Amino acid sequence: MTRILFIESSATLRHALSKQLQYSDYDVSIEDSYEMAATYLAEHEKTPTYDSIVIGWPTIAQAATDELLAALSESPFDQIPVIVLSHETDPATMEWASQRNRTALLLWDNHQDIVHTLHMLMNSDYAIEGNINEDTDEPVRALLVDDSPTARVKFRKLLIHAGYVTETASSAEEAFEKCQSSNFDIAIVDYFMPVVAGNILCRQLRDTPKTSHMVTAILTSTYLDSVITNSLASGAVDCMFKNESNDLFLARVAAMSRTARMARRTELERQRLDGILSSVGDGVYGVDRDGLITFVNPAVRHILGIDKDVPLIGNMPSKVFHYICPTTLNSKNRHCYVKQAMDNDQTLYAIESIFARSDGSPIQVEQTILPLKVDGQVTGAVIAFRDISMRKLLEEELKWQANHDPLTKLLNRNYFENYLSEEVQRLKRSKEQSALLYIDLDRFKYINDTIGHAAGDQLLIEIGEQLQKRLRKADLLARLGGDEFAIILHNVNPDSLFEASDVFRQVLDDYKFTYNSRTYQINGCIGVAPINEFSATPGEVLANADIACNIAKNKGRNTTHIYNVDQDDKVSMDMELGWSIRLSQALSGDGFTLHHQPILPLDDINPDQLTTDSGVLWEKFRDSSSDKDLIFEVLIRMNNPHGELIAPNAFIPTAERFNMMPDIDNWVLRNTLKNITYYQRQFPQARFSINLSGQSLGSTELIDILIDAIENHSLQPGSIIFEITESCAIAHLDEARHFIGQMLVYGCNFALDDFGSGYCSFSHLKNLPVEYIKIDGLFVKDIVNDPMDREIVSSINNIAHSLGMKTVAEFVEDLETVKLLKKCGVDYIQGYYITKPYELSMPDNVVHADFKSGNKPG
Repeated sequence: MTRILFIESSATLRHALSKQLQYSDYDVSIEDSYEMAATYLAEHEKTPTYDSIVIGWPTIAQAATDELLAALSESPFDQIPVIVLSHETDPATMEWASQRNRTALLLWDNHQDIVHTLHMLMNSDYAIEGNINEDTDEPVRALLVDDSPTARVKFRKLLIHAGYVTETASSAEEAFEKCQSSNFDIAIVDYFMPVVAGNILCRQLRDTPKTSHMVTAILTSTYLDSVITNSLASGAVDCMFKNESNDLFLARVAAMSRTARMARRTELERQRLDGILSSVGDGVYGVDRDGLITFVNPAVRHILGIDKDVPLIGNMPSKVFHYICPTTLNSKNRHCYVKQAMDNDQTLYAIESIFARSDGSPIQVEQTILPLKVDGQVTGAVIAFRDISMRKLLEEELKWQANHDPLTKLLNRNYFENYLSEEVQRLKRSKEQSALLYIDLDRFKYINDTIGHAAGDQLLIEIGEQLQKRLRKADLLARLGGDEFAIILHNVNPDSLFEASDVFRQVLDDYKFTYNSRTYQINGCIGVAPINEFSATPGEVLANADIACNIAKNKGRNTTHIYNVDQDDKVSMDMELGWSIRLSQALSGDGFTLHHQPILPLDDINPDQLTTDSGVLWEKFRDSSSDKDLIFEVLIRMNNPHGELIAPNAFIPTAERFNMMPDIDNWVLRNTLKNITYYQRQFPQARFSINLSGQSLGSTELIDILIDAIENHSLQPGSIIFEITESCAIAHLDEARHFIGQMLVYGCNFALDDFGSGYCSFSHLKNLPVEYIKIDGLFVKDIVNDPMDREIVSSINNIAHSLGMKTVAEFVEDLETVKLLKKCGVDYIQGYYITKPYELSMPDNVVHADFKSGNKPG
């Protein structure tokens, strides 16, 4: 088994890459200290024990790192293949990697190419062998050709005495044969020889690939212009005379030697650079000014499946693999970005295109095009490309997931709200009328709670199918969440709006749900809001439909109600004001309760020792968690007068509309800080993750509360993690970055929640300095059955790790999901399989810290 030494100081990056190497059957030893790695190399200087070394390029220069890099550049370690992993291609990294033999530079963003790169470095078909002698003092090998024995003896002695390794030949035929079996640097050839003259031999050596590097000179006794002319025309660099002084002869040979040594160095450098080029995982090829291919690295053939016998050099890329170019250029340069880069002397990055594999199948690639310049003139270009087919597939899947409900496969709330916004804008310029139908099932909670979640899920799927059957092609159906659906009817007659809407209530009334041989009656309430040129905003339309639906429920359910602005606004105000008063009372009278859901590190969990029963894992972890890493997500609940808990989705919309979320976020933070000391007596290593709304991102009061806790109550700021949803962070990107930056100064950490639910995730992730990525539960909950979800979770995990972030998988509901997440390398898990959220117990005699309180809503 191939033995690899992996040197990296970051625990997250070590974890991600070591798993990948071990999965590929490498025997991996890990060093987290550059100093220890340097010490190890010093102790094993005589007998290196590793076949290859992978080193994460140090971000800060230290004496230990300098010693390590120096050791890797000296014998015996200079012949061991090394892969350097770096977050960016800075000059120091490039210089070290390019000067060392058998070395490849790989960006952390491309760490998934590590196995392929290792194979190429260690395989003689791809990498340059390590025994190239770059010692420029190696003696020059000379071939002396003369039909005169006397001349051969004389000049051979001079050459040997001057330090040249010298062989002789008595004819051009013998000399050419020796050049085919041995390597020479220079040849000194007599002009006048029988059968084949010296200038003919010089031409043969010049035109034969194996000997074209040799530096040749003519040796003659006759000074004739024709001899000198013919000699130089045949490739000889000089014309020597047998009767000139020995010192002059040796001076001429020394000049030839310098040329030969320079050619040798150039060839060695070419081979070394070729080795580096061969070790790169991306395909790289060059073209001349006419667009003809001048070189390709092995990865080009590997990625495109092109056999080594298929000629590429001298062909146009469009003839052999680049058969589709983007059409976004103007007509003059439309045929190719490569021509544009050369014409404008401009490097082009991240250019997407489509190449063809050898079997004709298309492959999506991303290119970087760099013009090549000689003496200030563009002479060609180098094109590097990578296969992005899988990334594109994932992006398409993420697009679909971002716009669809994973359970019913209907459009989701995100798509619906965008569509509704476009429809409201369209109708402002039209006399048409559309309508929004807000549908809420009457008996869903009963079925979900009494029969089970599986039955509830099946009911939602079948309801979606029933509603879809009655939908016109021009209309739109979406699931908003829970048991709520929405329909947009286009071009409806106001006089027949009730009949057109009530059809869908009748669909529900006629439908009977059957599960486990039992049949259930399903009804629903429908609130209808007209959409026309007078509709102010999409939010107003949705609120009107919601109000109409609530009025329909209050009428006795199984009812359709059309919103009437004159009659229903007062009802709506009463409902909203009622909620706002209850929220104000809850804030002033501590009418909220905090529940906590544990988030556990997967490193401390062995799935093979677990059962399928939910809650067992938490019981085991809780009983032995005194020294273990542990996070609790803090979740708010509202108390109602009957002693029941109200979930946040019931009161958060009103809180957002009345701008009360900052007060609620402050309440959660203050009450978490009040109890944190006691919580940490039970769980010493526990940290607490608090959700923040978009309205709180600009709040200075949160910072004041936190500073007070740190300065006056000995709070460890690392105990607090703030969660911001991905959609909230992207919608308020500048505020999010500013707020995160402020809080990081005080030592708090941040998590990006519901990651993957928005399509902008990947482009914005590197701009948000968060420590944790919480993978959206819609990708996690079905990874046991859906290979695409598994691939998405794995890709998000790899991207997060490459940026030094840790991952949390939400919605973990069974043991099989735990096993797959462990295999993917996810760091933490959260969900009902561990335990449902619950209230951490507090003794009656606990004395709470008195933290600064926020303003109470008036």
